[in-house]
Amino acid sequence: MTSKTKRAQYTLEFKLEAVRLVKSGQSMAVVSATLGIRAQTLHNWVKAEREGKLTGAGMKPVTPEQMELARLRAEVARLKMERDILKKSRGILCEGVGVKYAFIERNRRYWPVSVLCELLDVSPSGYHQRKQRSTSDGPHRRRLSDDALLAHIKAIHAEVKGEYGWPRMWKELLTRGVRVGKERVRKLMAQHGIRARHKRKYIATTNSNHDLPVAANLLERNFSPAAPNQVWTSDITYVATAEGWLYLAVIIDLFSRQVVGWSMQPHMKADLVTDALRMAWFRRRPAAGVIMHSDRGSQYCSHLFQDAMKAYGMRCSMSRRGDCWDNAPTESLWGSLKVARLHGRQFATRRAAMDEVIDWLSFYNATRLHSTLGYVSPMTFEKNWFAAQQHRAA
Repeated sequence: MTSKTKRAQYTLEFKLEAVRLVKSGQSMAVVSATLGIRAQTLHNWVKAEREGKLTGAGMKPVTPEQMELARLRAEVARLKMERDILKKSRGILCEGVGVKYAFIERNRRYWPVSVLCELLDVSPSGYHQRKQRSTSDGPHRRRLSDDALLAHIKAIHAEVKGEYGWPRMWKELLTRGVRVGKERVRKLMAQHGIRARHKRKYIATTNSNHDLPVAANLLERNFSPAAPNQVWTSDITYVATAEGWLYLAVIIDLFSRQVVGWSMQPHMKADLVTDALRMAWFRRRPAAGVIMHSDRGSQYCSHLFQDAMKAYGMRCSMSRRGDCWDNAPTESLWGSLKVARLHGRQFATRRAAMDEVIDWLSFYNATRLHSTLGYVSPMTFEKNWFAAQQHRAA
């Protein structure tokens, strides 16, 4: 297979989502790092979309109507960004300039500094001067007051949308240079009623009542491979919207727990999981022999999915019938997603639900602290591993 053929296999859905993230205000560097693609490739997609020439494998060029729709969605995304900033900073707008600068520093990875400064009514030059002074002065060794620490905690709590309990909150504070004891964080959060959102149970989406061939369980609950691209897992979940169900399939690399492929469709047909697998393969380009583990659902047993795995040189593995623990890491991902972003939400359209899911997946891969990985994000964990391999080889 030639490299030209490989490049053509990126789905139009993936390209449009990448372009949409750039149009929503994120930098190309951030989007390319989050999605695992080259910055130049993303630049080419943005340019092609602007000219109406963006295509995917077997897809038609984007029409003028689609371009206008994309423009309107970008405008809606911009307004949503401003709304989210104001919502997160509601308790900070009346605070002093120092608290506002601290809020900007914590959220600069998500939104442009200029936008944050404008909405919080502070000067960008003042923010950069304050940051430069704090850097030149070195670490601040004075003990934070409870009020100052609480401001940090509330800002992070809003930033992660209530997803962190006190252990992750403590680790997040440490990674941001706030030196504080874990017991103090626990007590302060309990005192002010700041807690992680609780999980709920969800119905299964697996239909294993079919006559298609079923593979053996090669994984046997060994969820700790020694390197990336050795074991991938996959599953399907659903999101309710006013337009009907939206189904989400993901591919996870078990080594770093990173979501390396995904697809969202209004159906649960075989191409839902096949598109997710195709995205993962063309992003990672693994060597032959990867174990691809899933449940016994008809989508994974389908000829379409099985043929794709054979073409990529993968080995098929499936959970035992009705045993969700055989694919526990993916089940855990669904719990985190639904706790963090979906509980109590009512989405008017599938598009709105897709935006929320993609936003969380980007946060999960690049930023969210993962307890299994020693409280670093999946991307950071993998980056550190590759750096260690290079150091040993030197």
